[in-house]
Amino acid sequence: MAGGGSIAETGVNKERAKEYQGRVTPYVIIACLVAAVGGSLFGYDIGVSGGVTSMDEFLERFFRPVYEKKKHAHEDNYCKYDSQSLSAFTSSLYLAGLVTSLAASRITRSRGRRMSIICGGISFLVGAALNASAVNLVMLLLGRIMLGIGIGFGNQAVPLYLSEMAPAHIRGALNMLFQLATTLGIFTANMINYGTSKLHPWGWRLSLGLAALPALLMTVGGILLPETPNSLIEQGKREKGRGVLQKIRGTENVDAEYEDMIEASDLARSIHHPFRNILQRRNRPQLIMAIFMPTFQILTGINIILFYAPVLFQSMGFKGTAALYSSALTGAVLVSSTVVSMAAVDSWGRRVLLISGGIQMIICQVIAAIILGLKFGDDKVLSKGYSILVVAVICLFVAAFGWSWGPLGWTVPSEIFPLETRSAGQSITVAVNLFFTFAIAQSFLSLLCALKFGIFLLFAGFITIMTIFVYLFLPETKGVPIEEMMQLWQKHWFWKKIVSGIH
Repeated sequence: MAGGGSIAETGVNKERAKEYQGRVTPYVIIACLVAAVGGSLFGYDIGVSGGVTSMDEFLERFFRPVYEKKKHAHEDNYCKYDSQSLSAFTSSLYLAGLVTSLAASRITRSRGRRMSIICGGISFLVGAALNASAVNLVMLLLGRIMLGIGIGFGNQAVPLYLSEMAPAHIRGALNMLFQLATTLGIFTANMINYGTSKLHPWGWRLSLGLAALPALLMTVGGILLPETPNSLIEQGKREKGRGVLQKIRGTENVDAEYEDMIEASDLARSIHHPFRNILQRRNRPQLIMAIFMPTFQILTGINIILFYAPVLFQSMGFKGTAALYSSALTGAVLVSSTVVSMAAVDSWGRRVLLISGGIQMIICQVIAAIILGLKFGDDKVLSKGYSILVVAVICLFVAAFGWSWGPLGWTVPSEIFPLETRSAGQSITVAVNLFFTFAIAQSFLSLLCALKFGIFLLFAGFITIMTIFVYLFLPETKGVPIEEMMQLWQKHWFWKKIVSGIH
């Protein structure tokens, strides 16, 4: 066995990858496109939250103290929006998603990836309806919690679905459809907010209610989609799984890939407690990546831009519609850079994109901190020239995130786990991501008030640490079949000491 691992240790025969047959079929592309709509739900909510929290009618109805403080001319620019209740509007969704993602693992494993996608779509439909019709803060927060449940199911199942449907040689690009859909959701939300901000006094209701459209697409798509062959085989439906594999690969000669799936399934079925199994020594590298990749993705500081871009730009002195326009611009940059990443990830590899993106983000954060530290603060606003420069730097930061940590923070964890711990591993990834998303969403407005421009330096420090982490500890996963990832850890300079028991 290549890499010195037995089937019992690694789950699959390492010699069969070169025998995989098939091509990229329209069937698999369409299935992945429909599944990736789940990402647009995540993105739409990220984009729409910041927009509606900058609308006066929304603030006046639900967050009156913030509305009064916003109108106060002598209020410190960094602290105008500092409100724990306003932060809770944004963050409650992610706390609900965190809890749901752990429970969703059992459904994703036992009932299949499609069932979790359908559950996510239905929950999001309910949440969108509650938010659009909210008459008080309790109803608004209840809607956010239902949206969070939808996010928990969708983010748990969709990346797994994409990884398992995709051929190994383009798995990175197809998996990034999730992030592309997320960025399109953000951009769409920003543009809708820009339009609805002019519809007084009910524009915010339309912004929140339109989340029902991608939720409906996700629900219907989940009903129509085929289950992944890996999941069907794991559920004991081997012949049906083989049939789906033949259909998505466009050939009947799928023996090698099918046998790898059978062996991985046999090992997976012998594991009755995947969360306990994932703590074993041989799964330590994957567990570390499932924790640190989503942690670092959020600690880039991207949520400053995605959640609170309109609020942040208004704090800098931009007028209401100008702030929404600027945030729409960053959304467009995010979409474009994600497309670049999809084109490059399977040729350049994951490590190159992560490291180069990290360096660019560090530079942008430091420049933003210097400009704000010298030219902005207390009751001063940025001049037009410096405002344009700040927006340009933020766009460069967003571009770097879009072709590096944005998509790859999801792609890498979803492709490195063996089948027996894959749903549990994805649950951990989603839970960690949502925990830090919740923490940043709840604390950012207070941190902005307390640290002022120093918050950008704080995130620059986090990005420095994570770039070094990738350089030292993440092996390249480009082109490696999803069932053969264990081989990477057995060959890595550091992880081989752990998975092979060498001290």
